[in-house]
Amino acid sequence: MDMQGKIIKGIAGFYYVHVPGTGVFECKAKGIFRKEKVKPLVGDNVRMDVISLEEKTGNVAEILPRENELIRPAVANIDQALVIFAVNKPKPNFNLLDRFLVTMESQQVETVICFNKMDLAGDGELCQLSEIYRHSGYQMVFASAAKEQGIAGIRKILEGKTTAVAGPSGVGKSSLINLLQPEASMEIGAISEKVERGKHTTRHSQLIHIEGHSYIMDTPGFSSLYLMGMREEELKEYFREFQEYEDGCRFLGCSHIHEPGCKVKEALGEGKVSRVRYEDYVLLYEELKNTKKY
Repeated sequence: MDMQGKIIKGIAGFYYVHVPGTGVFECKAKGIFRKEKVKPLVGDNVRMDVISLEEKTGNVAEILPRENELIRPAVANIDQALVIFAVNKPKPNFNLLDRFLVTMESQQVETVICFNKMDLAGDGELCQLSEIYRHSGYQMVFASAAKEQGIAGIRKILEGKTTAVAGPSGVGKSSLINLLQPEASMEIGAISEKVERGKHTTRHSQLIHIEGHSYIMDTPGFSSLYLMGMREEELKEYFREFQEYEDGCRFLGCSHIHEPGCKVKEALGEGKVSRVRYEDYVLLYEELKNTKKY
């Protein structure tokens, strides 16, 4: 008997496959993958041969075609990313946020920006944040895990999709995840229980089932993002708000930094491009320029 499901965790040669409406199966991968040098990834949709329905065990027989594959974290079929920062306590680190947006943009993953702890800010601060990202082309949501505000909106964004959730520590990411899926920590605990061997390993990427075909992946390791393997010339492609001005620049291949007749700098002067975003662009450009190319 075979079934289709999604790998929500992989650890020590075992893959945990979630089948909506049925549950989580513990599977080994067939030898054929080793021969073909294909490694199943968290997020893979797979066909599995069920060994026992009662004990929920099986073998991964086939990896279905991947929509995409992220390198860091190593995961497949991510539909979108939700990046969470706090409005206050701690104040948002825009440079880190922009690094994340550039990283996802370069891997062609749509990102939604969520500012949590809206209850700790006045209307003026919320307007300021909206203003910074208003022209950036990203959807923005405000929420408060403490007051349970904005949760329905986030649920709607997650509906039917697999979403990578990221954010630095202290922004209330875990509180939001627990509101979206109160059993999340229990589910993770149950899998670790089943896999004693998983207790002492480093944190792996894993998917948490929200409902139906909605999954989220809690992305560990977010404190510093280096833009690896990117040339400074391509950075401007990942700032969406630059695109409409690109063709108007006097010089072909304008870096939007030193050149005269630059339409992006003109838009910046007119307030159509956010100064915070632009300054981050310049910082990242310099960083990439000064990175040794091997």
